[in-house]
Amino acid sequence: MDRKELETQILNLVAASYKKDVSGLSMETSFRNNLGGASIQMVALVSEIENELDACIMLADASACATIGDLVDLVETEL
Repeated sequence: MDRKELETQILNLVAASYKKDVSGLSMETSFRNNLGGASIQMVALVSEIENELDACIMLADASACATIGDLVDLVETEL
């Protein structure tokens, strides 16, 4: 899977977990400032990433990501 495909998949998973329109999300979207991220949504997102992409990431590592782009970088290292 190339970087662009990974970005698209992560954007779609974030949109589903946070109940947002994917068109309003980008690699610069901040979990804290733009999504108002609750921990339960991050738990759901990490679970979806593990199920859909077969990447094992730690919840603490994912929660430390400031932006969607940071999360893509993290997942990319685990693939």
